[in-house]
Amino acid sequence: MIRAGIRLCLMLILFSVFQILTFKFFNPPGTVNMAYEWAMGKYLKAPYIPSAYAWKNIEQISPHLQKAVLASEDQRFLTHHGFDFKEIKNVIKDVFARKGMRGASTISMQAARSLFLPASRSVVRKLGEAWYTILIELIWDKKRILEIYLNTVDWGTGIVGAQAGARAYFSCNADELTRSQATLMAAILPSPHKWSAKNPSPHVRQRRDRILRQMKAMPSFYD
Repeated sequence: MIRAGIRLCLMLILFSVFQILTFKFFNPPGTVNMAYEWAMGKYLKAPYIPSAYAWKNIEQISPHLQKAVLASEDQRFLTHHGFDFKEIKNVIKDVFARKGMRGASTISMQAARSLFLPASRSVVRKLGEAWYTILIELIWDKKRILEIYLNTVDWGTGIVGAQAGARAYFSCNADELTRSQATLMAAILPSPHKWSAKNPSPHVRQRRDRILRQMKAMPSFYD
């Protein structure tokens, strides 16, 4: 029994390393969650909305969107190694100060979650997210991590990635997004199934304005 468990762990480790190495050089045709939702719809007769998904290389994604996402989601992306311990410390302080709970996920963590794991809330999923985050930081460079993230992040119901988001919200391609459009798309990322970039609420507009201010203080990703 113990040997079988060890073999299983080794197989899972080798498989995950193989995945990371594969997607270092090849673009993913979709995400695990897209496959999971398709299977749930087909075999368990659960409600299913096909996901719009079209890969775009990072050079084909608006620099405004790249910078807006970094400003909104992970301002220390270029300097941390997958886990932003400073932000985690701030979150813990907020909890003890009763200021409410907020996330501390980095772009790397979200890329790992978006590409390799189904949408669920469990300890096993969090452990898987941490493991994949370590691997992608070791094997991919920051440009590839951001590229994967922008192409696989959930941008709303049936909307996966920057190209699908640009088409759904503004009827344009990802490389044509203006600064204003890009910041609206970044503003809805914490809750893309509740908020809309096309019809932004006052709260989303406030988030957009804050992102615009944060972008001015940030260096370019390519500086």
